[in-house]
Order: sequence, then C-alpha cells, then structure tokens
Amino acid sequence: MNIQPIILSPSVDILEPKLTKKFTSLSNLIFAAGKHHLPDPFVTYLNKEIQSISQFPGNTEETSKMLGELQKTILKKLEKEYGLVPRNHYRNLWIPLGVGGLGLPIGLIFGFGIGNMAFLGAGLPIGLGLGVAIGTYLDQKAEKEGRQLEFEVS
Repeated sequence: MNIQPIILSPSVDILEPKLTKKFTSLSNLIFAAGKHHLPDPFVTYLNKEIQSISQFPGNTEETSKMLGELQKTILKKLEKEYGLVPRNHYRNLWIPLGVGGLGLPIGLIFGFGIGNMAFLGAGLPIGLGLGVAIGTYLDQKAEKEGRQLEFEVS
C-alpha cells in the first residue's frame, strides 16, 4: 500500500516560512517512514491523516500548528508501535537526563565531599558528557538494528 502525498488546503499561504518549515519536516518524516516496511493499518492511518490535512479549514497559523501536532503524533506512534526513532532521538532524550539525573547528584557528592557547595556545578558537565555518551550509544544501536529513520527532528 502506498502513502499519499500531502496536499494543503488552497486557503493557506504556502510561502509563510513557519508553515513551509513544518510542511517540509512532516513530508520528510513521512518519506523516511515510507522507506521502512510498515504494515497496512499504519499506512491507512497515515493516508487518513494526510487526507484530513487537505480538508482542514483553518488558516495558515492553525494549519502550521496542526502539522506540528501531527508530526509529534506520528513520531510517538512509530516509536511506540514499531520501535522506529528519528536520528539523535536518544541523544536528545539523554542530554537533559544526564545533566539533571546524573550530573546533579554527582555535583552534590562533590559538594558534600569537599565541604563546599560551590562544587555543585562541577557535576553538570560530567552529567552532560554521560548523557551524550549514553544517548549516542543507543542511537548507534538503533541504527544497527534498522530502527532509525532517515529523519531528524528540527
């Protein structure tokens, strides 16, 4: 089953930069997803959503917002149901987890160990490095397993 092309309503201003960026990003996501062997129910779901875009009665701003929300929904569904993730997905997920979840406790240990809480911030770059390392490892693993989309969230 083939995925339909996206057609916007004639009432929107396609030259609006924000809308153009969202439209291009969504088109790239759908193209990248189409390269993987997706089951027919998901392709039917995509075609239904694409058809709803062309029938959406909103103005340019509302259409832009709707395209962004649809992209998030498709990404979540691809990850949850099929394990497909965009490039750098895990890195972007693990950077804040590394800083807040790993770096802050490491900084607290430094601060209490040295007896000076000014060293609290010393753990943050360590957590950042750990988050980048863990996320990059998981991204490489997803790529080796063929679960990575040729798409990066912008």
